[in-house]
Amino acid sequence: MTRFARSGFAIGLALSALYAPSAAYAQNGNAVAPARRGSDSQAAASASSAHDTLSTIDQQFVQDAGTAGATEIAASKLALSNSSDAHVKSFAQRMLADHTRLARNLDVAAKQRGITAAPSADASVTGSLETLHGDAFDKAYILQVALAGHQKAITVFSTESMKGNDALLKNTAARALPIIKHHYAMAQQLAKAKGIAS
Repeated sequence: MTRFARSGFAIGLALSALYAPSAAYAQNGNAVAPARRGSDSQAAASASSAHDTLSTIDQQFVQDAGTAGATEIAASKLALSNSSDAHVKSFAQRMLADHTRLARNLDVAAKQRGITAAPSADASVTGSLETLHGDAFDKAYILQVALAGHQKAITVFSTESMKGNDALLKNTAARALPIIKHHYAMAQQLAKAKGIAS
């Protein structure tokens, strides 16, 4: 926490921006996005038009970042019920809170670009964790979600922040990146404490 607090004013701004209002999907990763006003066909045409104006890189970012966030949220909820380790549960609680805020922020930016579909978690990851408990769960959660999931997210957010074409999405990625990097550092510390090679 101290290291996170010392990371400066930029992260403070990023965290304040993460509290922007958003759709309920960030709460559970699976809820349907709220309906737009007007007919469904008008909403679909509007979303399609805005979606078509985004570059392939920006569209891929919204999809990959949304899936990463929804997976992190779903897996961390599983950790709170399937783990018996206080450190793992504490890490999961922090990930749940932070990634819910990150998901809300991404949702606001995506909606401003006409993308209203709620992302869903990676079923291959959450499915592999659902039946595990105790130490077996902890090891799989740390390896697949805490470490590998955050490594992938760093790549996704770094790519958008450097190569994205849409200023809003690029800025959203750049503001979230220090938080995700900090999560990865926390995951490495957790893995080391639990004797899991990262």
